[in-house]
Amino acid sequence: MKAKQIALEVALIGFSALTAYTVYQHGYIGFFKEILTTSLVTVTAAVDLVIALGLILLWLGQDARERGISPLPYVLLTLTLGSVGPLLYLIRREGKESSRSASLATQKA
Repeated sequence: MKAKQIALEVALIGFSALTAYTVYQHGYIGFFKEILTTSLVTVTAAVDLVIALGLILLWLGQDARERGISPLPYVLLTLTLGSVGPLLYLIRREGKESSRSASLATQKA
């Protein structure tokens, strides 16, 4: 397993744990209510996050279609759990790259 894939998996586990704890503490609706009512700083951060995830989803959709992968599960995960969707997609993408490289190496041998 490549270091890049391990780093992505560590980020996914850490972010998933943080998300689960936040939802446990505040509830799913409470999470959004907290963001929108705390201060202008949190609203700005939330808008920035929406823009960034929107750009990532545009890239993810195009990249997934080029690789013959359905982007739908990753889009739905992103819309419900934020960065979990793109992290899972990158892990799958990296895994496919590794297996494709390995199969090309065995074909050359």
